[in-house]
Amino acid sequence: MSNQELVHAYRHLLRWSLRAVQFSKPARFVVRDTLRAAFRDKNGTFEPSRVKSTLWFLESAATYVGVEHKIIKNLVHVRYIQKKSTGPWRIRAQTLSKTQQRALKDPVYEKEYEHFDKTIAMLNDTMNLCLR
Repeated sequence: MSNQELVHAYRHLLRWSLRAVQFSKPARFVVRDTLRAAFRDKNGTFEPSRVKSTLWFLESAATYVGVEHKIIKNLVHVRYIQKKSTGPWRIRAQTLSKTQQRALKDPVYEKEYEHFDKTIAMLNDTMNLCLR
């Protein structure tokens, strides 16, 4: 694994991801930030076979409006909502009402994305992908 292979993989994944979300404004920033975080992860591994199959998946999502496109669209939407809900805590605390503040302390809200993350992990294992 050379540095050049990593750069090429990053650029190809970014290019096809942007095409899959059709360069829409909130989605392209979510894709960019998610991809950056994935490549900056110290525990991440580089598997060319997974990158190749992920590129095929993204190319299919960009070319046809089918199941692949819907999966990418929903994945980006959930990550956008997840990122939006973890904003600066002071601003969130000031804008929320008392009942909403109590609801945030509920243990259900702490694990609300756990099932979604497990579903994406199973999809990755089944199709040999590297989606996040």
